[in-house]
Amino acid sequence: MILSDIRRYLEQRGQATLADIALHFDADPSAVRGMLDVWIRKDKVYKKMATASCGGSCSQCDPAATEIY
Repeated sequence: MILSDIRRYLEQRGQATLADIALHFDADPSAVRGMLDVWIRKDKVYKKMATASCGGSCSQCDPAATEIY
């Protein structure tokens, strides 16, 4: 997995969660997050957080599932 692979994946999908990207590339989410940070610094990728569908704030969701790129 290299930076251009992640960029291509996001171009094809439009957006994806950190968990989806990590699963697709069979990589650790923290490693993928580091690579995504490179694209964020270059203003090629934007990070947003998913809103909780339940409206609660219990923080039980996997953080990788709530980060959307």
